[in-house]
Parts: sequence; structure tokens; C-alpha cells
Amino acid sequence: MTRVPFVDFKGMHAPLSKRLHQTASNQIKSGDYILGKSVGEFETAYAKFCGTRFAIGVANGSDALQFSMLALGIGRGDEVILPAMSFAASAFAISHTGAKPVFVDIDPDHLCIDPSLIEKAVTKRTKAILPVDLYGLPAPMKEINSIAKRHGLHVIEDSCQAHGALYRGKRAGSLGITGSFSFYPAKNLGAFGDGGMVVTSNAAIAKKVRMLRHYGQPKRYQHKLVGFNSRLDTLQAGLLNVKLSSLDRWNKSRHDAADTYRELLAKASVRLQREPEGSRSIYHLFVVQSPRRKALQAHLKRCGIDSGIHYPQALHELDCYRSLGHRKGSFPHAERLAASCLSLPMFPGITKAQLRRVSDAVLSF
Repeated sequence: MTRVPFVDFKGMHAPLSKRLHQTASNQIKSGDYILGKSVGEFETAYAKFCGTRFAIGVANGSDALQFSMLALGIGRGDEVILPAMSFAASAFAISHTGAKPVFVDIDPDHLCIDPSLIEKAVTKRTKAILPVDLYGLPAPMKEINSIAKRHGLHVIEDSCQAHGALYRGKRAGSLGITGSFSFYPAKNLGAFGDGGMVVTSNAAIAKKVRMLRHYGQPKRYQHKLVGFNSRLDTLQAGLLNVKLSSLDRWNKSRHDAADTYRELLAKASVRLQREPEGSRSIYHLFVVQSPRRKALQAHLKRCGIDSGIHYPQALHELDCYRSLGHRKGSFPHAERLAASCLSLPMFPGITKAQLRRVSDAVLSF
């Protein structure tokens, strides 16, 4: 029995194979490997894609988040509000600046941060809100930006899972002072290694992020800031630029697959993430919730179907954040999601037959 894979890189890349190989060959022959011409070309293309003035390539999505905060002057003694459910890097980026991550529960339906709970978490130390576009769905940015404006806070979008997602007609990443993206291979726009990007329309922030990624120097040996070695390399930039032209098509394929899943799973005893009106998810992940997750995952495995868990613990449940003093029940919706979430196969080109096979397996559980 042929397995239904969780992702299918081979199928995604096959139509682009000739262009990808030619680009890689040209980059290798060029001898221009760090901050080369292809980096600038990809930055320009990605800024245009997102609808921002600037895009700055960095080594990974974690650095994109951290540099966004450092460029805004966030540091020790400050607080940054974020959802209690995300990949750990969302919180780590805050901690690495010296600031404190302040968790807020998620909405039980759309699974992003619950804006009705944000103001209760604001203190005199709060400097920013970091909404996460979880699983590819934009956070409720209208409400978040309104709260931020009332309290004089920055909004730093964690769009690491939302390349091309739409919120009220605008691209994810363009709705705050900065947006951060990861190009980890499994992302909707993935590199053949690591990579990240900061997007912004603020020239001062863009200038500072460029310095932070390159040893704090605007020019060689002029170290204005205590910077980092965090550059998107020329090879990855060139390959990502080839893939960017297919991103909208890939995202549509994912959305069509999600629609099929929703139709087929309408009577299943699992809960699905709601896609609010005015938002368009790119379905980086298609997540169902089941109180019997372990048994469901084992059942799928017996049926030859791969799956994943994103993520098995809420952020406040991680060992490294137990010192913050949160207890079980502090963020019940995040805890419930962490205990019940299961990601089904989702990738561009997944066939109707594969979607039906996965759905039939879930229904037979």
C-alpha cells in the first residue's frame, strides 16, 4: 500500500527542476555567495509580493523576529504580548532580546490570539504585540492594531507560517510595523536549507535590520551596532526567487485541498480551524482536533497515512518557561489545542484520491 506522505517536496519541485538546477549551477559558478546579486533581487521581489517597501533577507525566521524587536529598541525590562500557542521560536525571539514574553490565550475557533484578552495583559512595561498567523491563517489584525494604537504599542507580525495569506485584501506580514517570515524547507515558500525575511515599509527599521544581520555594519568594518552574522545566502535567495513565481498557485492548491477536506470531514468527530470572513489561509498545515489524538494518529499510521503534531505543548507548558509561574488551566484553549491537535497531509498537488483516503480513515476511526 502506497503511503500518503505528510509533505511531497519531490512533486512540488519537479516542474521547476530545470530552472532550479540552472540557478544553482549559475550561483556556484559566480563565486558570489554572501549578499550577492540574487539576494537583492529576491528581496525586491518579495517586498513587492507582500506589498511593503522593504524586505531584508536573514538566516532564519527566528532572527527575523528578534531583529524586528531589536530594531524597535525592545530589550531588557520590556514585555511583549503573544499567543500561548505557537512554535517555541516565537517566544524565544522575545527572550533573546532580554524582554519578557507575556502569554495570552487563543480563540478556540480560529486558534490565533484572542484579541478580547490582550488589553488585560498590557502593563506599563508592554512595548509590543506579536500576533502569530498560526497554521497559515492571519491573526485578527484589525482588532490587534486598534488595541496597539490605543496603548502606543508596536505590532510585530509573526507570519513565518503565512507566506501569501490574505487579511482583508492585504498580505500577511504587511499589517504591522514589521512582518517576519521563515523559509524553512517545509514552509509554503521553503528554501533548500534555512532562510528568513523581515518585511517593513519603515525605512529606519529596514536600515537597522540590514546592519543587525551583517555584524552591525552599514559599510565594511564600520560597526555601528553590536550585530550578528545572519545573512540569507545568495544560493538560497536565487532558488527562493525561482519558487516565488509558483507560490500563489501552490497556495491555491492547498486552499482547494482544505475545502475538500472540510467537505469530506463534515460529519467526522474532529474539530477544524475556522477561517473567518475576510481572511484567506494558505493552509501551511491542515489541523484537526481530537480528544483521542494518540489513538487517531496510530490509526492513520496503520492506514498508511503520515501525520504530525503542531505543537504538543503550549508555550507556557515548556520547561524553559515554567519559571514564569503559569499553572495548568492558565490558558485553557491553548492547552486544549496542544493536547488534541493533529496535522493531516497537506501539500500542493495532493490528489482527490489521497484526500478521500485520509478523510475515510478519519471517519472510520
